[in-house]
Amino acid sequence: MDNSVKVAIITQNNILDAVGLDFDLAFETTERVLHEYNNGMVLYPDKVSQIFDEATQNRTNCLPATVFNEGISGVKWVSVFPGNREKGLDNLSASILLSSTENGFPLAFMDGTICSNMRTAAVSTVAAKYLAKKNPETVGFVGAGQQARFHFLSIIHANPSVKKCFVSSRTEKSETKFIEEMSALSDGIEFVKCNSDYEKAVRNSDIVISVISGQEPIIQADWIGKGTLYLHVGGWEDAYDVPLKADKIVCDCWESVKHRTQTISRLYKAGRLADSDIYADLNELVSKEKPGRENDDEFIYFDAVGLSYVDVALASRIYKICKEKNCLSYIEMQSDNVFSNLNKRQKEDRL
Repeated sequence: MDNSVKVAIITQNNILDAVGLDFDLAFETTERVLHEYNNGMVLYPDKVSQIFDEATQNRTNCLPATVFNEGISGVKWVSVFPGNREKGLDNLSASILLSSTENGFPLAFMDGTICSNMRTAAVSTVAAKYLAKKNPETVGFVGAGQQARFHFLSIIHANPSVKKCFVSSRTEKSETKFIEEMSALSDGIEFVKCNSDYEKAVRNSDIVISVISGQEPIIQADWIGKGTLYLHVGGWEDAYDVPLKADKIVCDCWESVKHRTQTISRLYKAGRLADSDIYADLNELVSKEKPGRENDDEFIYFDAVGLSYVDVALASRIYKICKEKNCLSYIEMQSDNVFSNLNKRQKEDRL
């Protein structure tokens, strides 16, 4: 019996070499695994969150999931430290461990930062497919960090009708850097620097995306017009009246959202929002159980906290591509079981 265990080590550079930022892969994987979840082919336990600072929401999350069609069980270990911005550091770092559902052995330990960022943007992009009005032309960002960049690239890739992007952030420097970097990676997009005027970004956009870990109500309801899709990816950065104004509230998973600290989570805990006020989860739209947008005047509010089974499904695809292209290395975790190894050492010592 072979009890040896070799684990693939996949770095961020390995992923960039083998896969790059393949938004089609992320988008297709997300839609497919949402279907599989709807058909009972996914295990999705609750995540475990350790919050180290209530004010900044610095935290580390453990998110397990199993995708049976992939033969993969996995866990994402992700840290979100909004306070890192003050130190000039990325605010998100993640690692993913994949194991086989056939024998339980670990298969790969990999960088999860790219996967996590692509998954977050892909879920929003899938939501926009069903909830944005036809041929959106403008997109507005509240926040201009790393996740805003992933969202921008994903949204414009899936929506070539977008021609103008409003960028608002806490500082002019971050807006300028976003525009410089994204201009180099896109064609035909007019960028508008909002000089920290969040209202300007929100009022002028068909799709509004908040990508900050806010803990105060920045976005106001009267900024949002008819036909807007608001992709809420952050924490608590909009006034309670924003979701209460919506014609439809859709979540990636309401059962996960309701126990967190997002705006609608707070409304739920305050008794101002009920389960019946949530129109749908995203998997219900993908599986055609419910229609998405039904007219161009609807204001639709989409809230996402993250679906670990999408991370695991996407990580599984990336692992397989890296393996096919030989863009990985291996370490031997064990050559045999513990007692066989001990016996070998005893024999070697005697010699």
